Parts: sequence; structure tokens; C-alpha cells
Amino acid sequence: MSVEPRFSWPTRIYWEDTDAGGVVYHARYVAFMERARTEWMRALGYGQERMRAEHGMVFAVRSMQMDFIRPARLDDTLQVSATLVQLKKASMVFDQQILRDGELLLSAQVRIAALEAASFRPRGMDESVLAVLQPHLHPESEH
Repeated sequence: MSVEPRFSWPTRIYWEDTDAGGVVYHARYVAFMERARTEWMRALGYGQERMRAEHGMVFAVRSMQMDFIRPARLDDTLQVSATLVQLKKASMVFDQQILRDGELLLSAQVRIAALEAASFRPRGMDESVLAVLQPHLHPESEH
């Protein structure tokens, strides 16, 4: 399946996503970004269960830097993007954005670590997984 370097996943804001002030609670953005990364991997043929079953590997967030620019509100439709900007043997980095009608609401950089599924210890990704990911590394990224 062909996947663009910048993958985008839509999401709508529901009551459960908002705080008492009527805006999206900050932690919900983390979940939205995880869904976009997960759906990107699924579009590449590597859903989480396949990764665990065939490769004995899971991914976990190692670090995250987020800049909150504007709030999202109830019933907004958002586009959550994920762009692979760095790929190493045991980790990868995504630039992520959340937009509403083209307006930037949040930008983030997320480092993902590859872990052994049984022990949750760091490990390198199998060459077959790296071979699937490599063509999707953003062309302007440093390798």
C-alpha cells in the first residue's frame, strides 16, 4: 500500500475529550497522536498485534515535546498527522501536527523506542521492518 510521507488521520472531538473549560484536555492530544502513528503503521501492513506476534516487538514513547498553540473544542474535526523524520535501528522520531481546517493547533516531536515484547527491554528492529519504514522517511529528513 502506498502511504504518503506525511500521514494524516481524522478525529472528531466529543464531550469525553473536553475539560470543564470546554476545550480539549491536554492529555487527549497524546492519544490522538498515538492513533495517527498506529494507523500509519497499520497502513504499512504492521498493526500492533502483527508486530508483537511476528517480530516479538512493541513500540513505546521514549520522549515527547509538544507545543500547544490553539485549543480544539467540542465537535471540531481535526487532522492528526505523523511524519517519520528519523529512523535508527532501535528508535524512530515523528514530527506530528494537529490541525483544524488547516489551522495549526499543536505541534510535537515524538521519539519511539523499539522494545522486546516479553521483557520491555530496548532492542533493534528487524531488518524487514526497517525495510518497510525506510521508504517512508521524510525526504528532507536527516538519516
